[in-house]
Parts: sequence; structure tokens; C-alpha cells
Amino acid sequence: MKTILALDQGTTSSRAIVFDELGAIVKIAQQEFQQFFPHPGWVEHDPEEIWTSQYNVCKKVIADPTVSVESLAALGITNQRETTIVWERANSNPIYNAIVWQDRRTSDYCELLKSEGHNATIREKTGLLLDAYFSASKIHWILENVSGARSKAEAGELAFGTVDSWLVYKLTKGRLHITDASNASRTMLFNIHDGIWDPSLLQLFDIPASILPRVKPSSEVYGESTDDVLGKAIPIAGIAGDQQAALFGQQCTQAGSVKTTYGTGCFMLLNTGTQPAQSLNKLLCTVAWQIGSQLTYALEGSVYTGGAVIQWLRDGLGIIHSAQQSETLAASVTDSDGVILVPAFTGLGAPHWDPYARGTIMGLSRGSNKAHITRAALDSIAFQVADLLDNMEAESNISIGEMRVDGGACANNLLMQIQANVIGRPTLRPVVVETTALGAAYLAGLAVGVWPNINALADNQRIQRKFIPDLDTSQIQVQRTLWDRAVIRSHRWLDE
Repeated sequence: MKTILALDQGTTSSRAIVFDELGAIVKIAQQEFQQFFPHPGWVEHDPEEIWTSQYNVCKKVIADPTVSVESLAALGITNQRETTIVWERANSNPIYNAIVWQDRRTSDYCELLKSEGHNATIREKTGLLLDAYFSASKIHWILENVSGARSKAEAGELAFGTVDSWLVYKLTKGRLHITDASNASRTMLFNIHDGIWDPSLLQLFDIPASILPRVKPSSEVYGESTDDVLGKAIPIAGIAGDQQAALFGQQCTQAGSVKTTYGTGCFMLLNTGTQPAQSLNKLLCTVAWQIGSQLTYALEGSVYTGGAVIQWLRDGLGIIHSAQQSETLAASVTDSDGVILVPAFTGLGAPHWDPYARGTIMGLSRGSNKAHITRAALDSIAFQVADLLDNMEAESNISIGEMRVDGGACANNLLMQIQANVIGRPTLRPVVVETTALGAAYLAGLAVGVWPNINALADNQRIQRKFIPDLDTSQIQVQRTLWDRAVIRSHRWLDE
């Protein structure tokens, strides 16, 4: 049986997963890496640590006796999106830390561009809102603030990439500088209608075209990893940003299907088919994937802080020792007893798009304890996703009957039941919740013939559990009303 190696480079950890032809996990390895917060609202990673952590887990799974290296047919990559890395072409040395998608340092610059009237043009060409979330303003910041960066860029000595480009560059020792259409569509420099880097946007952000990677389809044999990197030359054959990969991995390949990934953030994508759907309500239009010359599009809503709020309970407040403990502690109370937590640690994403919002805990009383705060943290994830779903239905004019879920936090049964209750719809969790990596594996496997076509992948889809709403809608409405009030109070906190 042939296998596929999927590299899943996330915001807090790197994973390598080997899948078989049935979409089952053969072997998985994971390694966390350091997060840097040099100033309030700034988030950075060390690009070399991203690479070494990804390299380490790749070597670990390949070395496992349950994995036959000879059976590896291809390698697929999925990655945290928008995170921006600039490096020297000659030696692949990063000139600055990776500026992470959560980073808000360029918010004022984006506000300036908005005041100059550029938001409408950017939205029309890219499907995105003019926001610090995306790569363009991060690239601009690096070129303006790192000594010598602009002159080196203009001389063709630097390369920019999102994390997929960085990994491919390292895997091939600089032979390939590429990205795929799904990742390119998250830079705020890519025209999603024409499928090219947009010259007017490059001019607006003062970014030389020479630093950009070539844009390729999401499923194609791009080249091979050098055999001295992984011990074998493996075809690199699939690339997709993490949320688009999860949509593909969940087999949401038909227009109207929807999934939500619960990772560091929460990301809901609705497949809209071969036509981009422009949002009037602050959702994003993005490229889902490109196979051959055909682009498939999606509507997306992004929550900045999803599973990261559980990490904050552990590492920030210290009221839990592990992510798994959050379920036990939250289940020890029947509800949050009126406590509402708005986890706007780095602002609020869709549908609010407020980079100046900050986290709040409201409704505290003398009877409030760590269990109530933990329950409120789980509630906050479900409320944010429900806000997205409401907007998604309104924008698409599609009545969504069920939601597929994946990502690390969906393993929390209590959270998934809360989610089903809040949205009032069945919530379906697959047997393989690593659908982000699975999507990358599927894209790579399609390119090398492990699967003959997309329809052949449907046989691998298996649901592990369906969560059915079991709470009265009037109770949910009371909770959501309190949530809405708390969100309003968190808005534009820094301005005040």
C-alpha cells in the first residue's frame, strides 16, 4: 500500500503524519516551538526553529519501523497562512523573525491605507479586507525596518514566502521558490480573478516583484526533496494553506459544504464553487485550491483566538495543567454562572475586524471560580463560531444543515456539545480529525496517482461522532445576548 507524508506546519507546533491509501494515520509526530511576543500585539517565530522542528518530526516518522520509506509516494505540505518570512536567496538565512498572522504591528499602517481609500480596490482584487492579518503589510514592515533589506530586495537578493515556500526552499536546498494559489490568495497581493500577483498592489505596498515565489496549482509534482535532507528524494506534490487543506480533507468539495477547524484560531470555510463570492458583511473570499487550471473558491470567517484561549488558561493563568483538563474542569459546573470571556487578545477577527479590541472577562461575582472561567473560555470559542455561521448563511443565501469540524480542540467533547447547542445544528467530527494534514496528503496523492480523482476520496470519509443539540433555544439566546453585550464592550479598547 502506498503512503503519503504530510507536513503540517502550524502556529504552535510542527507535525509530520504518514497516511495510507484509506486516509488512515500510519504514524504521527509533533514538536512544539517557541512563541515570541516582543511587544504587545506582536507575535513572532524563529524561521530556523520552524524548519528544524518540521525536519525533526519528518525524520522521526520516517525512521519508525511501521513506516516503509519505499512506500512513500509523495509529500504534501500544509501550513499556517499569512505568516511572513524573508530570507537571503544565497544562503537561506532569514533576515528577521517570521511575523506571525496574529501579529498586529502594522495595524496603523493599514488604517492609513484605508483612510487613503484603498480598501475597496484591495477587496475587489483579493477578496480580503485591508488588515494587518495578511502578509502584504508585514512584508512592507520588514523591508522598511530591517537594515539593508530594501536595497537587497531591489537587487534580487531576497526571497519572501509564507511558511509553505520556506519549507519547500529548505527541502530542495533553494532549488524551488514556489507557493500555491491558496497561500498566495492570503498575502493581499494576489488577484484571485486573474490568478496572478497584482502589479498595482505590489506598487501600493512598495514590494519588489523579484522577491515573490512562483504561484503553482495546489496539486502538482513541483519537484523532489533533496535525498540528503530526508534520506530519500520524495516528490513534493501538494500544497495548501491549512484551512483550505482542511476543507479538502473534510471532502467539502461541493459548493455549499462547510467546515470549521478548531486550532489556535477557528476558521470556517464554505465552498462556493468556481465563482468567487464577494462578501458584504466582512467575510473573506479566498482561493480554496487550484487543480489544473481550475480555481475553486470559498467564503471564510476567521476567529483569531480559538484553541489558544485554552492554551492561555494553561500558560497564562495557570488554572489548568493541560489542554485536556479544560474539559474536566469546565464540566464540573453546569454553566459559566453568567461569566463571559471575550478572548480578544490580539483583536477580533470576523465579523468584527477590530484590531484594537482586547480580551475581557465580565459577569464575575464572589461565587465565580476557575471552573466558571474555564467554562466561559469554551463558551467563547462556540459563540465566535456561531457568529461566523450566522454571517456565512446570510452572505451565501445557503441554509447550512450541519457543520463538519476538525482540529485539535474538536477532541474536547464538551466543547463540541456546547457548539452544537449554540448553533442549533448537528456537529460532525470525523474519525481522522487531522484533516488539515489529510487534505495536503490528498492533494499530493492525487498528483502522483495514488487516487485517480477527487470522487475516489469520498470512500475514505468516516464520521466518528455526531453531536446533536440538546439545550433549549431560549437558554442559548440568553447566553448569546450576554455574549453580544460583552463583545461590544471589548471593541476598540486600545483607542479608549
